Amino acid sequence: MSRRGASGRKPAVRSAKGGARSTAGGRNAAKAGKGTAKGAPQRPAKKTEKVVFDAPAPTPEEPRTLRLGAVPGATPGRWIDTWNDRMPHVALELVPIAFPTQRAALTDGIVDLALVRAPFDDEDMHAIPLYEELPVVIASSESHLLAADELAPADLEGETLLTTHEDVLGDLDLPTSPSRIPPLETIQDAVETIAAGVGILVAPMSLARLHHRKDVDFRILRGAPVSPVLLAWPKGATTPDIEAFVGVVRGRTANSSR
Repeated sequence: MSRRGASGRKPAVRSAKGGARSTAGGRNAAKAGKGTAKGAPQRPAKKTEKVVFDAPAPTPEEPRTLRLGAVPGATPGRWIDTWNDRMPHVALELVPIAFPTQRAALTDGIVDLALVRAPFDDEDMHAIPLYEELPVVIASSESHLLAADELAPADLEGETLLTTHEDVLGDLDLPTSPSRIPPLETIQDAVETIAAGVGILVAPMSLARLHHRKDVDFRILRGAPVSPVLLAWPKGATTPDIEAFVGVVRGRTANSSR
């Protein structure tokens, strides 16, 4: 007698647990599962970013000071604001220096660099010209010289010309009369003498403005020597801070190369 049933089908095969399963269905499922495992696309594993725990922290710059000397009338204000924005960790100390001792302030180490006036002995010094000032005539507010907007050397004929130890313009070769008063110590002393109605003085415009008062005034003197202002410091004493300040006065940006 045949083992097949009346329907012609194979009898179900019992599993180990006693459950019935189809032999053909099991094979097909196994094949399907095997094909899926081999043909399924593999997703790339996620990359883990490397974390560096021992990277050194940036070292902040130590606070320090750059000492800038300035003769009377020099105007470094236009550069100080830029310096403070660009170099906040370096304090810029402004040190007033006198014209007669401007070089000594540098050689004696009183200042690191300085705004000085010509004439200036630049031996063993770096000296960068910055700007030039026009000369002016300082006279009493009652003087007829102030009736003009500007003056020429010929307008000063016969006027008494005062001199000081702070004179920076040198011999002006003007048609003036020599003063019986010995050279005064400072320009301020000369202005006080002029206010009393005695003599005139020729000086750079910034010094006239510095010592301005109600009883004196000034007029530009055409045809007379100008007063150059320079930035100076000793050779061999250049530091990164000095180079940075030179860059500021020359108009370099923070990212400009030297």
